[in-house]
This record gives sequence, structure tokens and C-alpha cells, in this order.
Amino acid sequence: MIILELEHVSKSYSNKQIIDDISFSVDQGEIFGLLGPNGAGKTTTLRMMLDIIKPESGNIKVFGKNLDPDSKDRIGYLPEERGLYKKSKVIELLVYLAQLKGMTKTRALENAESLLQSVEMLEHKNKKIEELSKGMQQKIQFIATIIHGPDLIVVDEPFSGLDPVNTQIIKNILLQQKKAGKTIILSTHMMEQAEAMCDRILMINKGMIVLYGKVGDIKNEHRNNSIFLEFEGNISSFEELDQIENIIRHGTYVEIFIKEGHDVQSLIEDIVPRVRILRLEQSTPSLNEIFIKIAKGASS
Repeated sequence: MIILELEHVSKSYSNKQIIDDISFSVDQGEIFGLLGPNGAGKTTTLRMMLDIIKPESGNIKVFGKNLDPDSKDRIGYLPEERGLYKKSKVIELLVYLAQLKGMTKTRALENAESLLQSVEMLEHKNKKIEELSKGMQQKIQFIATIIHGPDLIVVDEPFSGLDPVNTQIIKNILLQQKKAGKTIILSTHMMEQAEAMCDRILMINKGMIVLYGKVGDIKNEHRNNSIFLEFEGNISSFEELDQIENIIRHGTYVEIFIKEGHDVQSLIEDIVPRVRILRLEQSTPSLNEIFIKIAKGASS
């Protein structure tokens, strides 16, 4: 089931094109990554999806229709620009925000305490927001995003400013939400986080789509024609094989680049009699490496 769909959406400010004719969809129950460098147009895209700003052209459907008040209550949004009522107590603020989304006070209190426990913040529930550190405030805002049990969770740079421990806490909760059938849109410039978490991604640069699809498919499509090999024996016994174009040494292992027209299987068959293989894997670039390559190509 498609939860979100954008068709030929564009947006500009002061005659500058911010989003240029993008189309994509997000399926129920997946973690969908909206990726790109700072200034790529990610936040503008999110704001159009959530009806905060209007596109100049194109159509946006959420839960199969135009966004209405009932649909908005089914969405949790963590904006990149954080902001909480500084004078409010943590527990009171969370309950209030949950009630705005239609939740009863009793249920809101239960959810607030449970989520505070999950992010190791329950002992701070009666403190004012202004008494908390920046990282603690960020965890409270994340709780506010999901406290009402939204079907669609949209988080813009959720790990920004968090230490590794708290990053892992938030990541674990997002994965639990996915396991519960929720749909998550993760907007970030941190490619390694997206690579670890996302089922599919949309990567934009200068307002245009440069990558779109399943993470594994994208990585396979852009992988080098090379393998990593750790072995016992003499490298000279195979470095002159016809299939090999180049060999780069990396400490205890080598990366072997295969000539065009040759495949990995035939190379392995020729190497096996010559050395004892300890580890072998096909080289696959990271999303970060793929994006840098594509971005450089677009600017050249």
C-alpha cells in the first residue's frame, strides 16, 4: 500500500528552483530515506508533503488523498528546527501535545512515561524544558513526534547533535516503530545512518533526483568491478592473470580490479589453485561514495 505519493512536484523561491519536477512514492511499513547534502531541497520537500508550504506544480497524496485534518493527526513530524515551550514541565508538555492529536489524557500520560523510560529520561519528567541539556530536549521533541502513535513518522535530521549512545537509542525506537508497521521517512545528510536503516532511498542534489530505489539495488548497480581478497601465499602467483586490470594493497588484504568482459567467478577459479583464500568479498561502495561520485559528475 502506498502511504505517500508525489507526482511532478516543483517549488521555487525568488526565481531560484529549489525542487525540480520530482516524483516518488513511499510504501507502508518501510523506512524511506530522503537524502542529500545540506541545501539539496530535503526540508522543502518535507514541508510540501506536510502541507506546510504549497508546491507550484504537481500533486501530493498522503494516505491516498489530499492531506486533511484527520490525516494530519495520523502523522508525527520532527522538524529540523527544534522548538519546545521552555517553561513547561516535560510530562505536562508531552501530555498536552498528545491531546492536541486526539489522545485521551490517561492514554497520553501512559505513553509519555513509557517513552520517557525508553530514552532514559523518566527521572526528568517533572523538570522544565529549559532545565534540560540540548540533547535531552531533542529526545523530548522526538517523543512528542511519536507519542500519539502516528501511522506516518517524518523525521528531519533526527540524529543531529546527539552523541553515539543517544543516536542508537533513537535509531532503535525508529526500528521498533517500523516493526510495529509504521511508515518512516528519514531525512538526513548522514549517509551511513540511512544505509544502515533504510529499505529504499531518494537522493536529491540541487533539487533534482539523482538516485531512487532499494539500497541494495543501488549499491549493486554502482559497485566497482573488483573484489577484496585476504590470502596466504605469494601475490606474484596470480597478479599477472589475464582477468586482472589492477591490484591495490590495503595492509592485510588486496583489492583486485577485474578487466571489462571478465567476471568474478572465473577469476576466483584461477586464483584458488595458487593461494589459500582466507576472506573474499565483492567490493560494494557505500551510499556516501556513490553520492560523492554522482555529485562530482553533476558539477563537472
